[in-house]
Order: sequence, then structure tokens, then C-alpha cells
Amino acid sequence: MTAGDKQAPLLDRRDERVKHESGIGGTIRAFFDRVRAGDLGSLPVVVGLAIIWTVFQTLNPIFLSPNNLVNLLFDCSTVGVIALGIVCILMVGEIDLSVGSVSGFASALVGVLWVNNGWPVVPAILAAIAVGGAIGFLYAVLFNRFGMPSFVSTLAGLLAVLGLQLYILGSTGSINLPYGSPVVNFGQMLVMPDFVSYGLAALAGIVTFAAGYRTARRREAAGLSSRSLGGLLFQAVVITAVLEAVVFYLNQDRGVPWMFGLFVGLVVAMNYALKRTKWGRSMTAVGGNREAARRAGINVRFIYTSAFMLCSMLAAAGGVLAAARLASASQQAGTGDVNLNAIAAAVIGGTSLFGGRGSAYSALLGIIVIQSIASGLTLLDLSSSLRYMITGGVLAIAVIVDSLARRSRVSHGRA
Repeated sequence: MTAGDKQAPLLDRRDERVKHESGIGGTIRAFFDRVRAGDLGSLPVVVGLAIIWTVFQTLNPIFLSPNNLVNLLFDCSTVGVIALGIVCILMVGEIDLSVGSVSGFASALVGVLWVNNGWPVVPAILAAIAVGGAIGFLYAVLFNRFGMPSFVSTLAGLLAVLGLQLYILGSTGSINLPYGSPVVNFGQMLVMPDFVSYGLAALAGIVTFAAGYRTARRREAAGLSSRSLGGLLFQAVVITAVLEAVVFYLNQDRGVPWMFGLFVGLVVAMNYALKRTKWGRSMTAVGGNREAARRAGINVRFIYTSAFMLCSMLAAAGGVLAAARLASASQQAGTGDVNLNAIAAAVIGGTSLFGGRGSAYSALLGIIVIQSIASGLTLLDLSSSLRYMITGGVLAIAVIVDSLARRSRVSHGRA
């Protein structure tokens, strides 16, 4: 028997396995295999969100009303953008404790430049985001050049940037943004026209199918198992139907906020960068094993610098959105639980504290969980102390699930 004859049965079995796993049934079996191997993805947070919504809707039927959900989406957008930056820094196994202060300083800077100094609003916003990037670059220099732990440098930054915020605001302590201006309208009232929101919901399904089809063709060309055309089409139809139903429900009130659309757009762009680009793969590699990434030829210092700068720039952008939402910049901006909520949202959404694993959608899911808790407790007229305790409990559960999933992946050789 020749070597080719010996390989033929193996190839036949591989082809059978490819066909076996390509259908809808194979997709379902592959999903459960990933769950058993510890690759839970977004499953825990989706289940948790369903439980939270069910409980609050049972206790107060107003919770899932279109008006309350529209307000929830407005509130999600500000801290959600900050949480998106936290995802970037957690991906490389580091942390930024100053995102709340950076967001508050950015909102104050916009108020000073725009209202007090008469700058056009767009240059004022761009200047605030650029300053955020400069702060992130400073953290990267301290980390790369001097080996200062990110926990220490960003903790120092939290205090220093908060001091800058208080300094530029002066004795008044707050600056009111012009009510009725495009920026304030964007943060408080502007929603998408119905045809735009329906079109974007349909586009999400189309893009999902196109991306899945492209991946399936590449896997088939490499001789790997892939999803069937029917399975991809079924997934796209379900996603489109769900999103169209959500949009229809929200349109019974004001509709989908443009600010939330901006947040989702940033999430989609960041997810593409993390999953589909060389930079994103390098982020994952550095977070998983820094030394191995360096030996593989990855510019580790550049990756850390980009992560720190993106985190601070997104924090500044979140501060600008918060100022637009509140129509003011004050000494209280960025303080309180903004910092902790942003970090908690990224972790609750599924980004690992150990680095090397996560997605941009973690920020989206996590902040919806946190804002749902806050909104539900507010409607029930309960003390804010309960919100802190419940959010802390959810965060602890998320970290425990992440730790257990990590152990499971290690035991299955998938870490």
C-alpha cells in the first residue's frame, strides 16, 4: 500500500467531518463543544441580561416601555464609549484607572474653549480628544521606557488630571453649554429617522451574512470545517428580524438615538480592527504572552502605546458626549462611579482581566447590563446603595466565570 493509499481514508474522513459540521446541526454541536471547552463568549452576559430585564419588568411594567429604553440607550452611550477604551487596554493585560478623570477633563476643556474662549465647537472637541491621546501617550512612555506599572501611572494620572479639571474650571466650578446647540441636541434629543434605523438594522444582517460567507469560503479552501450557506442565511435572517423588531418597538416612542448609533458604530469599527487586522491580532498576542509576541517579531512597544492612547482618547470622547448629554461641564463630571462603571462594563461584557481575550462588543453588552440595573432600581425608587451592591455582585460573578472558563480552556489545551 502506497503513502497516498494510506492518506486517502484520512482525507475521506476529513471530508465527511467537514460536511457533518457544515449544517445547522453541526453549528449547534460546535457551539456546545466550545461551551464545554470554556469558550463561553457572550453567553453569560446575555443570560444575565435576560434575567435582569425579566425581574425588573415583573416588578415595574414601565421598565421595558419604549420611552424608558430610549432613555437607557442615551445613558449607555456616554460611559459605553469610555468602556470601549477599557477593552483596548485590558486586551494587552493592563489597566487605566484615570478614564473617569480624563473624561471629566475633556468635558471641561470643551466648555472652556467653546463657551469661554469662543472657539468653534468642532475644533474644541478635537482638541479635547487630542489632549486625551497625549495623556495616553505619556502613560505609554512611563510604561515602555521606565517600566512603571499601569496601575501606578494611571492612578497618579487620575489625581493629576482631576486637578487640571478643577483648575481650568476655576471658581465657578461649572460651565453651561448653549442649550439648543447642535451638540446639546445630539446628546439629549436627536434620534434617527425611521427609514434610517430600519435600513441600518437590515444592513447589520447583510454584513453578518457577507462576513460569514467570506470566512466559510476561506475555511473550505483550507480544507477546514465551515458553516453551510443555509446556516449563514438562517443566522442573518434571525439577526435582521430581531433588530428590525427592536427598532420598530423603539420607534413607537422617539426612536433610536443618534448618540447610541455613534457608540455602536465605534464598537463595530473597533471589533473589525481587533478581529480582522494585523494590529488587532498583535493586541491579542501581546495580551496572551508578551515575550512570545516579541519573539514573533511584533513591535510590543507600539502595541502598548496604541492601547494606552486609544483608551485615553475614547475616554475623552466619552466625556464630550457626557457634557452634551448634561448640557454642562462641571467639577463633578467624570467623578463618582464613572470610572468603575466603565471598567466593570468591559469585564462584565466578557473581556478578560488576564489579557489576550475580549471583543469590542463587551463594552456594548456590559454597559447595557449596568445601565439596566441603574434604570430598574430608579424606577423602583430604591436606594442607590443597592445599585452599587448589585453591580459589584454582577462584576464578581463575571470575574469568577472568566476565571473558571480560563481554567477550562487550559485543561482542554486552548488557552
